[in-house]
Formats: sequence, structure tokens, C-alpha cells
Amino acid sequence: MLTREFDQALLASYSDDIPSFLKKIYAARGVSETQLSLGLNNLLTPKFDQLNDALAILEQALLAQQRVLIIGDFDCDGATASVVAVKSLRMMGAKYVDFLVPNRFEHGYGLSPEIVKLAIKEKQPDLIITVDNGISSFEGAKLAKSSGIQVIITDHHLPSDTLPEASAIINPNLKGCEFLSKNLAGVGVCFYLFSALKTHLNKTQYFAKNSVPLPDLRTVLDLVALGTVADVVRLDQNNRILIDQGIKRIQAKQCAPGILALLEIANRQAQTLQASDLGFAVGPRLNAAGRLSDISRGIKCLLTDDINDARRYAQELEEFNQKRKTEQARIQDEAQAIVDSQDVSEGKFALSLFDPSWHEGIVGIVAGKLKEDYHCPVAVFAKSGDFLKGSIRSIPSVHIKDLLDLVDRENPGLILKFGGHAMAAGLSIKAENFWSFKRAFNDAIKAHLNDQIPTVELLTDGELEAFDVSLENSEIIKNAGPWGQGFEEPVFFGEFDVVEQKVVGEKHLKCRLKLVGDTHTHDAIAFFQTPLDSKQVTVAYKLSINTWRGATNLQLMVEQISASE
Repeated sequence: MLTREFDQALLASYSDDIPSFLKKIYAARGVSETQLSLGLNNLLTPKFDQLNDALAILEQALLAQQRVLIIGDFDCDGATASVVAVKSLRMMGAKYVDFLVPNRFEHGYGLSPEIVKLAIKEKQPDLIITVDNGISSFEGAKLAKSSGIQVIITDHHLPSDTLPEASAIINPNLKGCEFLSKNLAGVGVCFYLFSALKTHLNKTQYFAKNSVPLPDLRTVLDLVALGTVADVVRLDQNNRILIDQGIKRIQAKQCAPGILALLEIANRQAQTLQASDLGFAVGPRLNAAGRLSDISRGIKCLLTDDINDARRYAQELEEFNQKRKTEQARIQDEAQAIVDSQDVSEGKFALSLFDPSWHEGIVGIVAGKLKEDYHCPVAVFAKSGDFLKGSIRSIPSVHIKDLLDLVDRENPGLILKFGGHAMAAGLSIKAENFWSFKRAFNDAIKAHLNDQIPTVELLTDGELEAFDVSLENSEIIKNAGPWGQGFEEPVFFGEFDVVEQKVVGEKHLKCRLKLVGDTHTHDAIAFFQTPLDSKQVTVAYKLSINTWRGATNLQLMVEQISASE
């Protein structure tokens, strides 16, 4: 385990308003006191290339009451972005706005020619707005344009050197874009577009002239928070503001009934909601529909204003989630068996796995689990028609979108199409090219890492004194969030005596631990951990709060545990 370093000057710069317990934690994350302010007035202003073009198109669409169609992605980010777009446009007076989400098995990802043809057949749109997709949709955008349909692409995925033929593209990652945060999720980009549209329309007196009430876009921040957390983007100040403001609305139950229904079915309380609840309870239930069937049910769940309808949709999503869990467990076991059967010299730098029975909607989760276990980039493929579709999850030292660019350039024709960002990507290859891809992928990563096998060390915030291991400090940490990628929740370590231990839920270890030299014992839970032989252990842990039968107590959430040397 490694201890985070921090800047002494930054530590000294904090005012007395910040609890002393938090100062080292903040300093170790390199954030100034001003970056801790999470009010909406601290949000960055929208400075996107082609923003004025997009606003002009949207204004005309509203004035002419054009048919507007939102085309999203089939994950939680795409679903929430779709709902934000539909709700925002309706609040601004749009009468003919609808959504369409590709079925991953029939239409593929993004604004494909297939989804454009379906849109023309069923919706006859004048304007298509993509959310959380489109930056790699060259053929689909071309078809829409040739069919007389304007296209606004809103996306956060990394663009190629060339761009689709769209009427306007809103993406903070376009080369030369002046927007300072490049970490927005798809739903964040969408929110920014419609926030800018509201400001623009207000300046032109649109709302007053057309008797449209001035929309309050704070009402969609619950959705922005959910999509941002679920997409595991980097939590810079801007994203933390969006999440914090959205969570506050959910805690006050000023949110979509669908979110409340999903929290109910997951046995989570809105009043005590944390970002992790969105990531581990709500997001996966929405994603399950997109993985196994059609995420339109999830979109309808978030769109409805009727709590009873929301509960019915939530129950459907829960059933999909249970099926997803079963399928995931099977694929994980089979993938692990393949890894276990490989020669020890294989898979040091990367893992590439395939089985014809695997489900293409599940392989991404499995890739993520294997990446955590083996700390190397992992590509997991499923059969999709005559081709293989793969999901890749990567590690911080390998920017996977850039690496796929390299593999594609050095092996023309090997990859049919790909897209993504630093830590995750998707691709398609011919079935007969799996082994060629496996070799090229491993070799490229090996060269990138200069033959140095990637290692991982848990990064902690050091040891705590016995008096700091307290319920009070766990509350301070909880209220100091939202925590996530790039603003990680504090992890501490220490030497503990094992007072009691027992297995719960067949595979988790519940313990009573006592800091060596201290008299106080603490409840602790270690997931997927077998009983320990040693009576003294080194533990990396988070301070958490456990509420059971009306009682609230400190609980140590164990990240790593091993016998003391």
C-alpha cells in the first residue's frame, strides 16, 4: 500500500471552516478551497465549438414546431440524457418531441444507418439530436443529411481526426474546444446545451412572446447526477457540482418518480442517498434493460410523472437485473476458467477472451471485473451475427482509445470499427480475426508499457489515530462528497486485532476489529473474503455508516485485509 502525498502549502491555505480531519484528505487530492464550492453559480459557462449553430437550429425547430427526435445510447448515461433532452424541449414549448434508442442487437451503437432508416419510417423527424453518441456515426449522419434531416450531435466520446457531417456538434473533446472541463458525461453535455438554449431564448424574448413559462432546468439535475455517476467519469469540480445538486434534489424527493421507484425496489432511502447508491443500485437496474433487451423501458420509467407507472417499470427493470446477474455470473466463471487454463506467460499485458455463447450486453461488465482482478487491459468478445463485438476496459497507464487507434493504423482491416475513451472502448472484428487481434492487442500494450508488467498499489490516506476512527468522522466524509473517480473516497490503513469473525451471505466476512493498542472494537465487513487464520491483520478500510433497526453505528468497509507480517 502507498500513502498519498500532499502539498504542504495547499494544506496551509485552507481556512478554519474546513474540518481539520478533511484538510490532509483534500490536499492529497490537489484541490483548492475554491474548488470545494459546489453551488450552481460555480458551474463553468458553456463554451463549445458550434454552440451558436446548434442554438439557431433549436430555436428554429421550436418556432416552427418541427418534429424533433432524440436518439440516445443504450446505457444509463444515454437514458438519462434522452430524458433530459425530452423534458427540456417540452418545457420550452416543443409539441412534437420523441425519443428512439437503438437496440444493440438489431441496430448497433449510435446513429447507425439502420436507426436512421427506422427513424424515418416510424417518426419522420425534421431534426435528430443525438445524446451520448454520434461522434463516430459517419454513415448514419450522412444518410440523415441526404434525407433532408438536420442532425445535432451531442457526445463526450473522443472524436477521430475527421468528424461526421452534422449540422452542429457539441462535444467538449473536440480539438480546440474552449470548454475547460473535458470530463462531462453525455448527460452533462446535453444539460449544458439546453441550459445555453434557455439563456439564448430568454434573451430573444421567446418565452414571453410565445406564452411559454420560463423553464427551471434545475428540475432535471437528478437525472444529470444519475447519468454522471453511472458513467464513472472523472469527478472534477464541475461534475461534482452537477452530482451534488442532483443528489440534494433526490434527498428532498424533488426528482423523477422513476428514481424514487428504483430506490424503493433496491431498498435504498432517498433521504440518505449517496452517489454510490446511484452507481450501485439505480444505474445497474437501468443498464440491465439495455444489456438484455431495450432500454426504452428505463427511459419511460424516468419520463413518467406517475409513481404507480414508475413502480411498474421499476419492477420490469428489476427482473432484467436479476437475469443480468445470473448471466454475468455464468460468463465470469467461464472467462475465469479460460484465464486459469492459459500458460502463465500469457496475458501479462492484456487479456482477450471469447466464447460464442457469451452475451454481448454482458461482456463489458465481465471485462471490468477481470481488469480489476488482473490489473491489465481486458477485451471480452461476444458473437454478433457474422462478427464479434468486444468491450474493453483499461487501466490508468493505457489510454485505450489511443491504443486502438495505433492497432488500427498498424493492422489495416483488422478492426472494423471502434470508439470510446481513455478507460473503456467498444469494437467490432471479423470472427476469424480474433487470434490476430489478441496478438496485436497484447503486443501493442507490451510496447506501450516498455515491457514493464503493470502493477497496482492501493493508494491510501495513511493511518488514523484511534480517536479518529469514529462515527463523527464517517459523517464528515459522507458530507464531503460526492466521491468517485478522480476524487476518490478516503481509504485508511492500520494494524488490527481480530476479535470476532463470521461468514455472512455465504461469501462475505463480518468482523469485529480492534486497533492494536486500543481498547475499542469496531464492526467491519469484507466482501468476497474468506475467514482469516491470523489474529493480527493489516487492513485498508473506509469509514462508513451502518444503520440497522433504527440504530446508526460506525462500520469499517474493508478494501484489503491480510495477515500482519
